[in-house]
Amino acid sequence: MRIIPAIDIIGGKCVRLTKGDYSTQKTYSENPVEMAKTFEDAGIQYLHVVDLDGAKAKQIINWKTLELLASQTGLNIDFGGGIKSETDVLTAFKCGAKQITVGSIAVQNPALMLEWLNQYGAEKIILGADCKDRMIATGGWLESSSLDVLSFVQEYESKGVKYSIVTDIDKDGMLSGPAFDLYEEIISETGIHLIASGGITTIEDLTRLKNIGCEGAIIGKALYEGTINLKELSELC
Repeated sequence: MRIIPAIDIIGGKCVRLTKGDYSTQKTYSENPVEMAKTFEDAGIQYLHVVDLDGAKAKQIINWKTLELLASQTGLNIDFGGGIKSETDVLTAFKCGAKQITVGSIAVQNPALMLEWLNQYGAEKIILGADCKDRMIATGGWLESSSLDVLSFVQEYESKGVKYSIVTDIDKDGMLSGPAFDLYEEIISETGIHLIASGGITTIEDLTRLKNIGCEGAIIGKALYEGTINLKELSELC
């Protein structure tokens, strides 16, 4: 299972939100590159980067930060937040992202999502499936839909998607454990490579997610608040 620390960016700084609420912003580092290097020094190979400014603005904003993270570390970066156009896709890959996460467009413009999937390949495009009460949310979690998360993932898997980041918004940033039941359901009903995100709090959570069959696990606030430490993650890696 891939261990994937998260760096969320607002104004070029490393921040965390609670349940996606921008009013809960807490800054953990003025320098995301230094933060990423501490992950890399611990033996971690992957990084999840979210442009929160971009998610709200509906276009990539913090591309310079992505470029610095990619050029000054050897981490394999998946990038999301504000990817709404071909220009945004090209910018993300040009600035060093190995994979991009597409959520809102997958809801609002499925034809464009499938065009990107065919153009760049299933190894490059991750389906972002962020949900609240099982319903998919978009636009930096500011907009809701009537799409059930399982049906959403199943539909895109049938069209060639291999990877999906599934986040239960109510779990995100709460340090109360991830949505194990939801992940078990999705893994049992699909063949998707599921990347768990939201609520991961302890090493035991990671072990359980691995046993469930998750392909990856994204860790955010637990690292910054110290409920999981880098030494523990280093040993897992």
